[in-house]
Amino acid sequence: MDNTPSAAVIRSMKKAGVDFVVSVPCVNLKDLILMVDKDPDIIHVPVTREEEGVGVCAGAYMGGKRTVMLMQNSGLGNSINALASLNKLYGIPLLMIMSHRGVEGEPVCAQVPMGELTPHLLKIMNIPYFVPSSKQEAEAIIVEAMATAQEKKSPVAVLLKIGFWRL
Repeated sequence: MDNTPSAAVIRSMKKAGVDFVVSVPCVNLKDLILMVDKDPDIIHVPVTREEEGVGVCAGAYMGGKRTVMLMQNSGLGNSINALASLNKLYGIPLLMIMSHRGVEGEPVCAQVPMGELTPHLLKIMNIPYFVPSSKQEAEAIIVEAMATAQEKKSPVAVLLKIGFWRL
């Protein structure tokens, strides 16, 4: 059995009933994106920008799908308007699994400002978020986060810090 962080994430997504995934390229998510793309039970739609992904996921939800967007946290800034004026306004759940760049261990200084702001932006937008510290914790939290998104009819984020991908 694959015991990588990416495998833990996809296992938990499947436990949560995810059947539709949108992805935006990210170095930390590359293995997970490849796994999603090869999974016959998941529809995978790569997009170029996060706000596009929010709209695609909203349409898939309206069609009965359980949606996840795989993205880097820097894309949160790109998607704030769509999350507020579409998902929050109309009660559309969305699980955002984010590679949380700009935190401890970040080698690229340009990632730090958004990395520090990400939790604050989520709080301001009243978007619940979770920060698991291990693969085992992530597996449980992703299932819980999807349940929260469905129950609250809201976006929910799971922030996976740089260290998570190196476990």
